[in-house]
Amino acid sequence: MRSAKGASGLTRREVFRAGGGGTALGLLAGSPAAAASDSNIYTRIGVRPFINLTATYTINGGTLTLPEVKRAMEEASHYPVNIDELMDKVGERLAQLLGGEWGMVTAGCAAALAHATAACVAGADPERMQQLPNLEGLRDEVIAPRQSRHVYDHAIRSVGVKIVEVDSREDFHAALGRRTAMIAVLGTGEARGKVRLEELVEAGRKWDAPVLVDAAAELPLVPNPYLSRGADMVAYSGGKILRGPQCAGLLLGRKDLVRAAWLNSSPHHAFGRSMKVGKEEIMGMLAAIEYWRGKRDIQAEYREWESWYAFISERISAISGVRTAVLPPAGASPFPVLRVDWDPEKIDLTAGELGRLLLEGEPRIMSHAEGEGYGFVIRPAAMKPGEYKLVARRLEELLRGAAARGAKPASAPAAADVAGRWEVEIEFLRGTARHRMFIETSGSRVTGTHFGRAISGELRGILDGDRIRFRSELPYEGTRLSYAFAGSISGDRIFGEVGLGEYGGARFTARRRRYGG
Repeated sequence: MRSAKGASGLTRREVFRAGGGGTALGLLAGSPAAAASDSNIYTRIGVRPFINLTATYTINGGTLTLPEVKRAMEEASHYPVNIDELMDKVGERLAQLLGGEWGMVTAGCAAALAHATAACVAGADPERMQQLPNLEGLRDEVIAPRQSRHVYDHAIRSVGVKIVEVDSREDFHAALGRRTAMIAVLGTGEARGKVRLEELVEAGRKWDAPVLVDAAAELPLVPNPYLSRGADMVAYSGGKILRGPQCAGLLLGRKDLVRAAWLNSSPHHAFGRSMKVGKEEIMGMLAAIEYWRGKRDIQAEYREWESWYAFISERISAISGVRTAVLPPAGASPFPVLRVDWDPEKIDLTAGELGRLLLEGEPRIMSHAEGEGYGFVIRPAAMKPGEYKLVARRLEELLRGAAARGAKPASAPAAADVAGRWEVEIEFLRGTARHRMFIETSGSRVTGTHFGRAISGELRGILDGDRIRFRSELPYEGTRLSYAFAGSISGDRIFGEVGLGEYGGARFTARRRRYGG
């Protein structure tokens, strides 16, 4: 007997195969099957899972772990072993599979960066290892090209070192010296840098400054594209495209350095003791690498994902103003992605508004749709087979609905002049901070400068009657801290809330400082 199709055009079997539980409820609301599916390990404690279009983002659970990895972790959990003995054998096996002299499994790629830094600063000297992160008398600088700076620098800085950013060959050679413990390079940023990897390696060896490459989201190709060019160590994430344990990573390279990194990590009582990796993660990561080198057909996966994109594109490209494009694997996304854009003159819906509707609806969908723009990318690595049909249906529904509604009402004229200098108090979940802002206005548009405790950045926003919304980004080391203010204006006072991105939210009160007052 053939399964009956609902109004969505999907069969009951397709819905549950795709959703795997609560994600399919919107299609079968009210049916006994839907009620039965609304119970899993997450929903029982009040957490709603989602279809994940963000692929490998850790905050969204990472990618889908391979069945082979799960089986290895389950088997490993039943036997006690000595972790040093285990890593010794696994390290040799990783080197055989991926190249390099030795390898170690870490608690994620960020942990690999921290352990590698500790190895370069303290080596395998127990006294120096215990001294960390106090760097008195030790090498205390890490050089990084500007194009290699990023938020994960924090893992390197956690050891106590100062990152010296360079932006030219002259800067690099001037910065290199007796205080240089290591040279840090982002794999996807190296080609954009002004000093190539080979020159970094050659110069670093003259000062005994090893080169570490962060290739977190990349595939560990053989021959290794970084070790083959002279890099001393390279770090990978295990829970991204490799589909290993979400809480695992890899460090490969020179045996003396990687083994020293292991000694600086758990289970040893050193700086990295808190970054524990267990026997289950170790064997799960090895299983992911053995599957990658032996049986995995990444090109077949690409073809399957591109077929999903074709289905989604066919459904939503029929809407006037919507356009799509498949982008090939590149850089930090070693898989094809689908770019979706729309014309705001025809579809008056921002990416942020679309993202909120996707996340609040059924099936619940997590996406990269955010901000004030009119487009986003879909990344496939965490999607289950069949979920693409649910995504296509929901996108079509929301985009077509927005096109039918017409333009939004214009913003109300500004009810107050907010130009000037403002003293801002921000109340965080714990703690407060005093910031300053200089605001300029042009009609309903707001621009200016936001000064934090020690850093500053531009702000931009809009006035709507007695309401104000504006965003700012403050650069700090390798990242940018984002603030999204939304408040009410009352004379020389603005009060409201501020979104802090991954750091939650806060409340703020701003008071205008009158010059001469």
